[in-house]
Amino acid sequence: MPSVAIVIYSRNGHVAKMAEAEKAGIEEAGGQATIYQVPETLPEEILAKTGAVKMDYPIIKANDLTKHDGILMGIPAYYGGFPAELKAFWDSTGSLFVQGSLWHKHGGAFIVNGSLGSGQEAAFYSIMSTYTHHGIIFVPLGYKHAFSQLTNLQEVHGGSPWGAGSLTSIDGSRQPSALELEVATIQGRTFYRAMIGAKDE
Repeated sequence: MPSVAIVIYSRNGHVAKMAEAEKAGIEEAGGQATIYQVPETLPEEILAKTGAVKMDYPIIKANDLTKHDGILMGIPAYYGGFPAELKAFWDSTGSLFVQGSLWHKHGGAFIVNGSLGSGQEAAFYSIMSTYTHHGIIFVPLGYKHAFSQLTNLQEVHGGSPWGAGSLTSIDGSRQPSALELEVATIQGRTFYRAMIGAKDE
């Protein structure tokens, strides 16, 4: 059965909640997904001071990507780009790049950041550059299956046609909303269907 690697860095748990919603969407569509976390780069004493939440997902190695048909990246946007932990992971994929091991796999992303206008789209540009170098086909969320959710102006929310998203507030106190989780589930479902070449719903 085709499968998706959901690769995340989630220091405070927001990205992990979105990843679980993405996984639920993939499973609704009949697929399989594994959520991986990238290796941590900060020392334990620093993590403790920041109130980091310990995740119980397997730590991904570069070669794990070759076991899956698609890749969904869960990215906390730092200054409009990747955190160092995700950058370090992609920097470890050099041998896969040279061998073309990820060529024409499908890729997408979902982004978590602190506030409106603080880097969600810029972070999508960053992952698209990485995907392009590997020959990974970027699959956007688009509007077709999430139009009412993405255009909802009754509440503050993340997400765009690039992919699902959540806003945490600068202090991280806001958790993903029901609307944001719904969009993530829609993305998981539609990403998987696009990956396997299913006819549009």
